[in-house]
Amino acid sequence: MRFLPRLGLSAALTLAAFLSWRLLLRTPARRPPGDLSPKAEGGFTLTLDTFLHIQQLRKKRLRTFCSQAGKVTALPSSRDERASLLPSLRVNTKLDFLYCQAPSTGVEEWHQLLEKLEEGSVTLPVPLPYPRLRTKETRLSKFNQTEIKAMLGSYTKVLFVREPFHRLIATFLQGMGISSSFSSFIQEVLDSGMHNGSVAWKPLVSLCRPCLIQYDYVVMFGFLGQELGHLLRRAGLPGDSLLPELTDSQVQWTYRWLSEQMFSELSAQQKKQLSHFYRWDLAAFPFSNSFLSDHTSTAETWEK
Repeated sequence: MRFLPRLGLSAALTLAAFLSWRLLLRTPARRPPGDLSPKAEGGFTLTLDTFLHIQQLRKKRLRTFCSQAGKVTALPSSRDERASLLPSLRVNTKLDFLYCQAPSTGVEEWHQLLEKLEEGSVTLPVPLPYPRLRTKETRLSKFNQTEIKAMLGSYTKVLFVREPFHRLIATFLQGMGISSSFSSFIQEVLDSGMHNGSVAWKPLVSLCRPCLIQYDYVVMFGFLGQELGHLLRRAGLPGDSLLPELTDSQVQWTYRWLSEQMFSELSAQQKKQLSHFYRWDLAAFPFSNSFLSDHTSTAETWEK
């Protein structure tokens, strides 16, 4: 019986997808600088110049965030410390990609795409300045310090980001929690704390370490199809024909509608605590339309 609320939400999500898609075809989207919210009307196409400009804006925001005191910017010399600091960092040693495996951000589709690319015969355009690794190991922390530094200096590094409240909704709908209602699930998240929380809802800044890893591309959920196409072409890979049918732009609009409904279920205290929990993500990435932004307290200091 405790799964009935989730089933009801799934049905609501399906209905909302249809309604929000019709609304999307009629309503122009406002896109704050660096946000690049999806715009589907009129067959909108993201040009390469626009893509590169947006990337510069996103990375500039990250640099500003990382310039603040208390951010991890140096690679630990201890293997145990690296394992603790970089548990979500993955590498593809055949295609020379490094990425953060943060659930519900679009990384699942990215992983499937890399598998398809590996199945084909891919020749990279630029040889690496060191012998190419060939291993099935994907965890960055499992390599030695010399190998990690070489990867950080030469691999294409990709970070997938998604508005934190949308991530929470996706996590709840996928059943990644023991709670039967959304408000009790949120309390479960808050009670777990930042250090002991599941990777399913842990803040991206803590999972992906964007102040330590100088990501080449910051890809926003909601526009994966065109952004990934440009990314692969820039990397010299034939990914266009292998890109899956991505529906994240429609899902993004649906979640905006759903967020309003589910945010209203939370108490004022939960909203405030949740905004505090994700305040680093809200500062580091352009989530200007997040419901959590209005409840963020700038006076408090995040415990590292």
